[in-house]
Amino acid sequence: MNALKSQDILALGFMTFALFLGAGNIIFPPAAGLAAGENLWQAAFGFLLTAVGLPLITLLAIARVGGGMEQLTAPLGKVAAAVFGVAVYLAIGPLFATPRTAVVSFEMGVAPFVGNSALSLGIYTLVFFALVLWLSLRPGELLDRVGKWITPLLLLSLVLLGGAALLFPAGEIAAPAEAYATRPAIKGFLEGYLTMDTLGALVFGIVITTAIRDRGIRDDALISRYTIFAGVIAAIGLALVYLAFFYLGAASQSIAGGAENGVAVLTAYVQHTLGMPGLVLLASVIILACLTTAVGLLTACGEYFASLLPVSYRTLVIVLAVFSLLVANQGLSQLIALSIPVLVGLYPLAIVLVALNLLKPLWLRPEWVFRPVMFGALVFGVFDGLATAGFAVPALIKQLPLADSSLGWLLPVAVLLLACAALDRLAPSAKVAANA
Repeated sequence: MNALKSQDILALGFMTFALFLGAGNIIFPPAAGLAAGENLWQAAFGFLLTAVGLPLITLLAIARVGGGMEQLTAPLGKVAAAVFGVAVYLAIGPLFATPRTAVVSFEMGVAPFVGNSALSLGIYTLVFFALVLWLSLRPGELLDRVGKWITPLLLLSLVLLGGAALLFPAGEIAAPAEAYATRPAIKGFLEGYLTMDTLGALVFGIVITTAIRDRGIRDDALISRYTIFAGVIAAIGLALVYLAFFYLGAASQSIAGGAENGVAVLTAYVQHTLGMPGLVLLASVIILACLTTAVGLLTACGEYFASLLPVSYRTLVIVLAVFSLLVANQGLSQLIALSIPVLVGLYPLAIVLVALNLLKPLWLRPEWVFRPVMFGALVFGVFDGLATAGFAVPALIKQLPLADSSLGWLLPVAVLLLACAALDRLAPSAKVAANA
């Protein structure tokens, strides 16, 4: 029986870490740390729950079902599963996350040297997506190209930047901004949505398992075990990066107090502390991180849509790369503004889907639980998303616990889950099905 060597397992973990560490993972922690101020550790705890804990749990769920999105969503039925899958892949792919990798890497890694003009952005994104496309056209080689070559360079750059943040803080930690003055952990929890890592885990599962199978591993138990190993390695790396960048932001109030986003915070820090070498180091980190994430996203989206449509993988990744290129040239602020309400509405579905799969052994008829609970998460998640976008929602929705924190879906979905679980256990037909 084939098995991975220790260095291959480590490379797989590095590849998984690199797939997750993209634009949002770098720009949101320092911005959140700056705003959290003295409440940075409570905010960081909440952030780690959604940006590290949930993605790791999602990979564990994927390993448990032995596949990817298709296996996780099977109890929903083919139509509902396809609709959910398409929504997730579009959000994590060409509509938001993939274009964001190009824009963020440009604004942080290139614009400080060449200026932030539409022409320079257009030229950069063209080169960026050409390279991403080249790396994505042979997905079986990702472990070698990303895990063994690109990621070690990224890790070295991150160690240098994170070490500088801890050893040479820019100043004192200030009082928290209004948004983090109360419930900083909940605010950090919601900020973790913006990394899209839980959605990323749903789509990267197939990339990780494909990389394992391309090493000749066919045993499902081994594939699950290696997926878990990769997830744990990636989670440790991500947590260390986030904590370092939270602290960097919190200590940068004196030099980046009016920063509009995490790009400005990081740029101000490296200019202040490290000068031109710091800008070069930051450019290396951001370009490598965004490149690897874009490759993973494009590969995952291409494989998923190739399974749904009568179109080849090669054609799809080319189309998706071109579409992402066009969206990227709309600018970072517009992408972030559009993505927030979508993610607030979509994340409850992802969280509930993972929870239901982890609890799946408890259900006698999984579809009796999955379908109504996921529908409830959809309804209340959409209300939270609409409220975040500034639209009017029913007064009853506003009165739900934590509704003011975009978590109004929690209580009704929990109640619905308990009711469905009871029905699943008590209904005569369920008992018959269990005994059959």
